[in-house]
Amino acid sequence: MNTPVLVRDVMWKEVDIIDSKSTVEDALNDMQHKKTKMLIIDKAHQHDEYGVVLISDIAAKVIAEGRALDRVNAYEIMTKPIISVHPDMEIRYCARFLTRLGLSRCPVIDGGKVIGVVSLTNIVLNGLHVV
Repeated sequence: MNTPVLVRDVMWKEVDIIDSKSTVEDALNDMQHKKTKMLIIDKAHQHDEYGVVLISDIAAKVIAEGRALDRVNAYEIMTKPIISVHPDMEIRYCARFLTRLGLSRCPVIDGGKVIGVVSLTNIVLNGLHVV
C-alpha cells in the first residue's frame, strides 16, 4: 500500500504575513522582493480571521480603479476569511478542492496558525516525487 502524499509534504513553508494596515505599495514591494503572488493578512486579535491579498486583487481593486498604491491599505482590498486546508490533507483531495473553487493556491492552517501555502504548482511538480 502506498503512503499518501500530504499537503505538508509539498507546501511552501515560507509564509508572507503582513499587517492589515500595510499600504498596497508596501505589500506590492514585499511581493516583488519575495517573488510571490499572495500575501496573508494577519489577524487583528485572537478572535479575528486571516485575510489574503492576491496580485489580482491589486490589479482589479487598485490599479484598474486608478487608486494610489500608497493610499490604499491591505484591509481595503483583502479577502477575509481565507479558504485554507489542513497540512494532513492528501494532495489529491487538495487538488480537487482548489480546482473546484477555481483557486491556484491557498494557505495551510494548523492549530489556528498559518504554517504554509500550497499551490497546484507545488502539488503537480512536487507531489509525485515525494517518497
